[in-house]
Amino acid sequence: MKALRRFTVRAHLPERLMALKQLSMNLRWSWEQPTQELFAAIDPELWDGCGRDPVALLGAVSPARLDQLAADEAFTARLDALSADLTEYLTRPRWYQRQQDAGAALPVGIAYFSMEFGVAEALPNYSGGLGILAGDHLKSASDLGVPLIAVGLYYRSGYFRQSLSVDGWQRETYPSLDPQGLPLRLLVDPTGAPVLIEVALPGAGRLRARIWVAQVGRVPLLLLDSDIGENVHQLRGVTDRLYGGDQEHRIRQEILAGIGGVRAIRAFTKLEGLPAPEVFHMNEGHAGFLGIERIRELIAGEGLDFDTALAVVRSATVFTTHTPVPAGIDRFGTGMVRRYFAGEDEALAAGVPVDRIVELGAEDDPGTFNMAHMGLRLAQRANGVSRLHGRVSRAMFNGLWPGFDSDEVPIGSITNGVHAASWAAAPWLQLSRDLAAPDSFSEPAAWQRLQQVDPVTLWSIRAQLRSLLVDEVRLRLLHSGLDRGASEAELGWIATAFDPDVLTIGFARRVPTYKRLTLMLRDSDRLEQLLLDEHRPVQLIVAGKSHPADDDGKALIQQIVRFADRPEVRHRIAFLPDYDMSMARRLYAGCDVWLNNPLRPLEACGTSGMKSALNGGLNLSIRDGWWDEWFDGENGWAIPTADGVADENRRDDLEAAALYGLLAQSVVPRFYERDDRGVPPRWIEMVHHTLQTLGPKVLASRMVHDYVEQCYAPAAMSLRRTCEPVDGVTYGAARRLAEYCRRARQAWPQIQITDVDSTGLPDAPLLGSRLTLTATVRLAGLRPDEVAVQAVLGRVDSGDSLLEPVTVAMAHAQTAADGTEVFSTTTPLPVAGSVGYTVRVLPSHPLLSGDAELGLVTLA
Repeated sequence: MKALRRFTVRAHLPERLMALKQLSMNLRWSWEQPTQELFAAIDPELWDGCGRDPVALLGAVSPARLDQLAADEAFTARLDALSADLTEYLTRPRWYQRQQDAGAALPVGIAYFSMEFGVAEALPNYSGGLGILAGDHLKSASDLGVPLIAVGLYYRSGYFRQSLSVDGWQRETYPSLDPQGLPLRLLVDPTGAPVLIEVALPGAGRLRARIWVAQVGRVPLLLLDSDIGENVHQLRGVTDRLYGGDQEHRIRQEILAGIGGVRAIRAFTKLEGLPAPEVFHMNEGHAGFLGIERIRELIAGEGLDFDTALAVVRSATVFTTHTPVPAGIDRFGTGMVRRYFAGEDEALAAGVPVDRIVELGAEDDPGTFNMAHMGLRLAQRANGVSRLHGRVSRAMFNGLWPGFDSDEVPIGSITNGVHAASWAAAPWLQLSRDLAAPDSFSEPAAWQRLQQVDPVTLWSIRAQLRSLLVDEVRLRLLHSGLDRGASEAELGWIATAFDPDVLTIGFARRVPTYKRLTLMLRDSDRLEQLLLDEHRPVQLIVAGKSHPADDDGKALIQQIVRFADRPEVRHRIAFLPDYDMSMARRLYAGCDVWLNNPLRPLEACGTSGMKSALNGGLNLSIRDGWWDEWFDGENGWAIPTADGVADENRRDDLEAAALYGLLAQSVVPRFYERDDRGVPPRWIEMVHHTLQTLGPKVLASRMVHDYVEQCYAPAAMSLRRTCEPVDGVTYGAARRLAEYCRRARQAWPQIQITDVDSTGLPDAPLLGSRLTLTATVRLAGLRPDEVAVQAVLGRVDSGDSLLEPVTVAMAHAQTAADGTEVFSTTTPLPVAGSVGYTVRVLPSHPLLSGDAELGLVTLA
């Protein structure tokens, strides 16, 4: 007999143990080892059985055990100390507050929007790297004291649980999650009634959502939940699962995340007495509709016109793109967007012209609305997530800035990072505590102290973690085999599968085709030779989920599973189903080598290798994402790429052959070459070097520092300047900026460079010879101080294209009798060889982030 509905009843805690509630409800426990150890001490077996989830543990432990603990002075002393430590963590000024005290102009609050958050396995609101990155962003913001409020959706079924059929095909199940059994609190008003936000969905009614708050250290994470009785049946399922459903379902989720998310923030900050966020950060384009809601607020509440409201919103918005391919961007039909935003009765964005909304998401296809294009048009600051991805993004979105070279497109890069306390294994955390203060992860000196650790100790830690991983692999193989229908007798071989002394390679990630899960199988005979080498074997652990609708990805998983099922190799290679944060943590710690072989340059960043590096693992990777910028020849191996080979099959063959060659000729020998202490000296040298050089770089604390300094602080300053009154008129600066942008766009088609003259060069110019350029420009009603006129010089190729040009500002010299304006500059020639120049005109205004912001340019 099955229950109709399930829910969680939490245990009544004795008064002496009430601090356990606070500790369990703040997700800091997920990266704070002493707190985890305290909960484990309540009942070690039950702790493991509850998935190391404190809320689940407190719901399952017996009242008698709680009474026993309340009388245990040693336990209560530990509880008091950890409760005081959490209070101190939540209240003590941290890096951000120290920066403010030193006079730094920082935002009073930042709103961070993402469709998924991977904070802890106890809160399965993530599918892969995007969510894990968002979770690490919140944790590091908390550690640094950054006043962040995060917003997302609460998915009743999370992503999905993965299992395998007998023939190795991925199966998905969607267990219903009870929010009352998770580390969440419901946002309620002073009367105790749940706070509801609502958005109007023309043709479907009013979509309402309650707000669950997950406390991530100092950072509140607001999760909107539509599964409530106040909604009609079809709308209750809007937040049913992550990345599920059709286009109609997705746009409703993204409307709720963006528009509903802003309304949730307004409700939360008012109830909590917090300042309204100044800066809004979109982690990908899914929540892009937040910009429409903020424009609506300014039109309705401040009486601004659309262009002025847009200027205000843009000044304080940051957009991060995570996809290196156009196919990875969410798109909707413009007809669908119009249907949702053009309703007359209680419109979703009342007062915001629907044509202007459609313009924000416009792309080449007039029938398509592009969420990334909207994100870029709503944000004055945008970035990719690695240096290479920044270059790829500038090229991919170059069409939004016609007339500009791709390297001038205003999309920067901030390379992702990972939260050390979440991903470094316990022995490394203890080692760091022995060497330096607990908060010193972000200090390079702390990582340099690892040089003091002798090779035997480092190798012992690596061997210990590899052994723990082998135990985990055997357990998971047994569970998976039983789930696929095998009997325990048939699975007896698992007891001796894998070996804690064998070189262990890990490959685990989402399974889109570009990540090439099966590249390792390209020459299966050669792989088998590596796995079964009598003296220097290799063992390989593979994991990952394919999107439920991606049959191509599922077919890749099936290929791996069928190969790993073969009796000849099954003790050396395994596919582990249901990849999640818990499995990932064990894999990063225990694998000696982390393999990554995407199709370059389609990996935006790829942080899994960073987590392996934090644990003394060595990366073996295509030079893509973060590895392209931080590989130095001694911290791992770079798989040579066959860039430029058009035939994909041939490219895969070449790169697979390079992978096998690296393994056989470099990786394997270095691992098995031992000194008289049984330590591989050259391997440990690489581990030392990896920890010292990559440790400070791969941290999410470094990443959040970068966001604060390069994005959040400039955005807050831009917002304040844009909102300044002028001549007693509120939002006067924004009104003037909007008026300037209108005039610039209107004038631009008529702007002409009518003449360019050069003087001053000798007959045989030398490097450094001074060139004088004079340009005559017709400004079509704009003033000389409202444009930037630039000379652009550099080497030229055979087609006269400028290569790595140098830009020189030209000063206004005079107004000619015919009304044209004359600009001039004198500059030394910057390069030798075949040199060329041109002149261009761009809009210029002190409230623009740069001359390329409006995407307007006139070339000579």
